[in-house]
Amino acid sequence: MFPFHTHTFLLFCFFIIIPPRIPARLIPKFTTDPVTEITTKHHNHTWHEFKRLQDVQRGSHVTGMSELKKYFHNFGYLSVQEMNFTDTFDPQFEHAVTQYQAKLGLPVSGKLDSETLNQIMLPRCGVPDTSPTFHEISHFAYFPGQPRWARTMPITLTYAFSPENLIGSLSLPDIKEAFKRSFARWASVIPVNFTETTDYGFADIKIGFYGGDHGDGEPFDGVLGVLAHAFSPESGRFHLDAAETWAVDFGSEKSNVAVDLESVATHEIGHVLGLAHTSVKDAIMYPSLKPRGKKLDLKLDDIKAIQALYGSNPNFKFSASLESDTSSNQAIDLRVVRSSTWHILVLILTSLTCM
Repeated sequence: MFPFHTHTFLLFCFFIIIPPRIPARLIPKFTTDPVTEITTKHHNHTWHEFKRLQDVQRGSHVTGMSELKKYFHNFGYLSVQEMNFTDTFDPQFEHAVTQYQAKLGLPVSGKLDSETLNQIMLPRCGVPDTSPTFHEISHFAYFPGQPRWARTMPITLTYAFSPENLIGSLSLPDIKEAFKRSFARWASVIPVNFTETTDYGFADIKIGFYGGDHGDGEPFDGVLGVLAHAFSPESGRFHLDAAETWAVDFGSEKSNVAVDLESVATHEIGHVLGLAHTSVKDAIMYPSLKPRGKKLDLKLDDIKAIQALYGSNPNFKFSASLESDTSSNQAIDLRVVRSSTWHILVLILTSLTCM
């Protein structure tokens, strides 16, 4: 038997896993930058307590860790059958953190660094980011089985608003105009038309604002937590959290916890059509949105994903600005893959040297 040398093994892995002459961005160094807290005058946002867990890593036992494990479970990163989570940062949770960082385009460290916690605490969509049955292609992903609205092209889908589940802070005309613009963005790139109807019972897409447990197995959790969720085709269910301060104009809505209705509507329509979450931060289908932030324009990642399901609107043409997204997306993906590879390599070497 040949003697095992760690340094030889490391050198071997370097050339096998990381081929030469591949350009890549440098991975940012781990820092202890403070967690950015979203301040509010009258509310603590749903996940603000997680800021106490900054810099916690494998082997630590910290009160509150169990709640963070529930968060990871809810969004698809911990496949624990029983909800008996402990406050210990165990190897299973480290793996979940690594998956989360890789999925959302963060530096992969397996630790709860400031950048990771800032991402965790952002308000977001309630649809899980990952699942063993999700079908992923490149950056974007689809629901299990790649469902879509199976009708003859061009498709016309109707949508309606629940008469019993609206909010008083915005007028119905303002809500309808925001949704009309959101539907139009998707219709501009695929052969699908969206038409409003007053017949809520027979509409393809049913939209409503709900609070807490509203009977679909996915309860809302309060201000700046889960903003909304929608279900895959051909369910058509589209639910928004009534507890949020929804806005269509930040000039008139001054609340620092205001959420842009049109941005969230555009994202959730992507789910209604069959898209899951992407790892491209600028894309519509990225899962989080900052308070008072806007994300309205479909990116190349969104367009390629939806056109893979439905084909292209015959009047759609890629602009030069959309084509320029390609290089930046590739750089993001390379950083995630390279970072993940090194993290896994370190774990392997640690195990071997301890044998």
